[in-house]
Amino acid sequence: MELASAQVIGAGLAAIGVGAAAAGVGYVFGAFLQGALRNPAAADGQQGRLFIGFAAAELLGLMAFAVAMIILYAR
Repeated sequence: MELASAQVIGAGLAAIGVGAAAAGVGYVFGAFLQGALRNPAAADGQQGRLFIGFAAAELLGLMAFAVAMIILYAR
């Protein structure tokens, strides 16, 4: 297998993390909405955890994207 094709395959596999991050963000917001609908009085106290969960999931997606770009363009 050539180096260029291996790089593209590796970058594609690393980019799967971007999709997983999108699923993680959806899960975080879905769990928050489910909890807020069950107990609306506690929703204000949980917004900090919502943003921390969103930031953590988004960070993993950005890191996966960075790894994919490093695999593609760094030699």
